[in-house]
Amino acid sequence: MEDGAAIWRIARDSEVLDLNSSYSYLLWCRDFAATSVVARDEKGEAIAFVTGYIRPDRPETLVVWQVAVDEAHRGNGLAAKLLDALTARVAAEGDLVSLETTVTPDNTASDRLFTSYAERHDVGLEREVLFDGGLFPEGTHLPEVLYRIGPFHA
Repeated sequence: MEDGAAIWRIARDSEVLDLNSSYSYLLWCRDFAATSVVARDEKGEAIAFVTGYIRPDRPETLVVWQVAVDEAHRGNGLAAKLLDALTARVAAEGDLVSLETTVTPDNTASDRLFTSYAERHDVGLEREVLFDGGLFPEGTHLPEVLYRIGPFHA
């Protein structure tokens, strides 16, 4: 739970992610720790994270909610390492068949991360608009494109 404040800061400083309340990150670290991962620097400070959850109606699907790396640690493949580690851990705990996430069309870093993930794991990647931008109440949100990755090989 103590990582909640740190990952809130990393998300805020990313200037790309939709920032949730600090309270939600505290809850996330409590309730979804098994499907999330945090990277630390040599001093033990949080520098990157991947948050996720298992879809209630599809218990074989991991949904990746957010991925962020502190600016000072970007460009070293840390997000890919965390995503690989998280999916390996979730797969070891149960039957992981697929991964889902959403990416806005302007988020090229996330597009590259998930496209390369699918290539690295030799699995399919399908994209379709999940939420049109007009559904968001602020009226300025870009569409959220659903990335379906899998099925993973047994």
